[in-house]
Amino acid sequence: MKIDWKKIGIKELAALVCGKLREKGIEAILVGGACVSIYTKNRYQSFDLDFVTHATMKEVASVLTDVGFRRKDSRYFTRLDCPYFIEFVAPPAAIGNEPLRYENELKTKLGTIVMLTPTDSVKDRLAAYYHWNDPQALDQALMVAGAQEIDLREVKRWSEKEGHAKKYSDFLNRMKKGK
Repeated sequence: MKIDWKKIGIKELAALVCGKLREKGIEAILVGGACVSIYTKNRYQSFDLDFVTHATMKEVASVLTDVGFRRKDSRYFTRLDCPYFIEFVAPPAAIGNEPLRYENELKTKLGTIVMLTPTDSVKDRLAAYYHWNDPQALDQALMVAGAQEIDLREVKRWSEKEGHAKKYSDFLNRMKKGK
């Protein structure tokens, strides 16, 4: 299959990267804003794909080099004709202070993406809102919650454990206004 790198979508690129890594025995999970883009059908547009893996960057680089990406920095990879860049964030996969317990597999025509669940994507965005007062992250959490089925009991439990019951209430109130 010929890939038009200038027009590739974030979902297709995520599937391609996951598949190429898996072919070499490397497990990786997509986290961050790219999950928001995928879950909101690009209502929110991210231009970076953040993955968490326990593989070395040398192992990752050998796989990504095979598909034309070059290591730009210790954990960043770019391809001149592709609008997205790829970053590998340090393991373990966690949301706030809690290790990731679940992952979602999304099948596409270019392969399967291993990524945060919609509920964990909301929690991931809320973590940025809770800990860094990032209003854009709150908006992204609301977008995912509006576009996907999420477990609000789990989000509430996690929010309280993170010490942010008040900000969770703000999120819940804004979510109810949006519906």
